[in-house]
Parts: sequence; C-alpha cells; structure tokens
Amino acid sequence: MNKPAMTQLPHAFKRIRLELARSKEFPTGSANHGYELVAPLDANAHIDPSLWRTHRDNCRVRRFRGDEEEIGHLLHKRGGPEHAQWAFDYNGKAEYDDESGYRFGAHAFRAGEYVSIRDEAGEMHTFRVVSVTSAT
Repeated sequence: MNKPAMTQLPHAFKRIRLELARSKEFPTGSANHGYELVAPLDANAHIDPSLWRTHRDNCRVRRFRGDEEEIGHLLHKRGGPEHAQWAFDYNGKAEYDDESGYRFGAHAFRAGEYVSIRDEAGEMHTFRVVSVTSAT
C-alpha cells in the first residue's frame, strides 16, 4: 500500500497485514487474499479509537484479492464500547460500510493472531495477522 501523504504521525501507527486463513476454498490459506491496514494500536495491540479520531484520514485499508486491489478508509461506527464497530469504506461515503471487522475492538493485532471480516456479500472470513510494522 502506498503510504498516504502524512505529516508526523504518532509512533502508535502501524501497518498491519492480514492474509486469508485456511478455508474450504483455500485449504492452506492465501497470501494473495487479504488486507493491509494503517491504524493506531494501543499498548495492548488494540485499535486506538482516540488516535483514530484525531488522524482518521490517515487510517487506511487496502484490500487485495489476486490481481484486484481496492483502497479505502478505516471507519469507527458508534455504539458504545461494547457495540462499537470497525468497518472499511471503499466508496468514500462514511455513512456506509462496505465490509466490517468482527469484534475488531476486542482483538489484539499481533502477528499470529486471527481476526474475522464480514465481506460486502455478508460472508464471514478469517484472516491471520502476518505482520505488524511501523507505519511512520
């Protein structure tokens, strides 16, 4: 993913690579299907909503599926700490999310962990966190 034009971002901003975990269609997973996120992580490796709020334009997502690629933004939908939801928007309409992370607020984004994402068709897929590096 190309780095978005940034001024100085806090050190908490990370580049997180997710790759498709084992599934019926991909029994060994797929490094060619996944996401790269640029997002702030707190000390527990959770996405930090406060830093997201102050730097939301820099919180990006790149979805890749084989030769296809789409760039969008990471959204945080309200609903209180228990019900807040992280989503991806590729069409630039913040009121509509194209895909959503399942319980992203509760998951640690560390290499080797697993997260689930509901795609635009409403299907849930599991992804493995393969790397977390500095985005600055």
